[in-house]
Amino acid sequence: MYGPITTSRKPSMQATGVTPHDLGLGDAVRKEPYADGALKLLETITLATDAMCVQFNRDASILAVGLANGTIQIYSADDYRHLYSLSDSDVQKSRLPATTLRFSQTENTLTATYASGLIKFWHITNGQTLHTINEGEKRQTLASAFNNDASSFISAGSDSKIVQYDGKTKQVKNVLQATDSRDVMNGHRMRIFALQYHPDDPHVFVSGGWDDTVHFWDDRTTHSVRKLYGPHICGDALDIDPIHNHILSGSWRKNNVLQIWDFNSGDKIRDIPQDTLVGTQVYCCQWLARDYIICGGSDMNTARVIDRGTLNTVGQMVELPQAVYCLDNDKQLKHPRIAIGCAQKVYILKCERKN
Repeated sequence: MYGPITTSRKPSMQATGVTPHDLGLGDAVRKEPYADGALKLLETITLATDAMCVQFNRDASILAVGLANGTIQIYSADDYRHLYSLSDSDVQKSRLPATTLRFSQTENTLTATYASGLIKFWHITNGQTLHTINEGEKRQTLASAFNNDASSFISAGSDSKIVQYDGKTKQVKNVLQATDSRDVMNGHRMRIFALQYHPDDPHVFVSGGWDDTVHFWDDRTTHSVRKLYGPHICGDALDIDPIHNHILSGSWRKNNVLQIWDFNSGDKIRDIPQDTLVGTQVYCCQWLARDYIICGGSDMNTARVIDRGTLNTVGQMVELPQAVYCLDNDKQLKHPRIAIGCAQKVYILKCERKN
């Protein structure tokens, strides 16, 4: 196993409010992003505008990148060649960001949500829209998930409601939300940024957002069945490990940014210590293979890999120009690849473990 990463880095100029111009240094002090420890940088993809979401397909042969202008770029995950662009008149008219990307069980189709309130089901190779759902101009669609057999698709966003769609017909099956009474906390009261179905149950999922709660739902009911308090989620920062039945949550705040919870009881198992030298307010996080966690965010603008057993940082991507808003890993257990979206770049990395 890798030992913990140590660093002598001082707080960045961005963190202290000092700029190169203030020091009379121009751009001379700027550093290039680099990977350290268990992370190896494989490729850097340059984009026309900021990356807002990234997703590998199921067999890790394709990488999709959703941009701030709504366009989706498709790349080969073998040699990172650009393959296709997905956009249409709706996307070009709104020019609002793509917010989530989800590959369905049919490998040639991709589901995308947008800040405009649109959900689009794309045929990747011919670039055609197979179906469009308009959730309304007043709703920004910010989160989505398929269940394990793709029979249901859920979305959530700025209005605190979760909408369940039939995976085949794309018709609304259910709307899940809190009751009107403020005395009962059986749903969200603020924006929802994360949705995750349990990998082993086609009806049970969790959600999180701004209201510092994670709710547990059964999509055959209307209100949440239970909840836990704590995580302040501002991105795709909920993940479920079906082997241990643990939930990983990432919070955009200074302390207790990464936490592990027992799925069945909702009890907190542990807080993962913040890196004191390279602290991150987390926007996104995932379980990585069997033994690791990957997270990214703002403040020090880093992505880091954490050993699940020791809780030490064993790999990191640092000196990034802006916050890490999105990441995904290819779910390969031996040497998983990771895509990290930061500004107008996607960094492709490999986590190389030592036995």
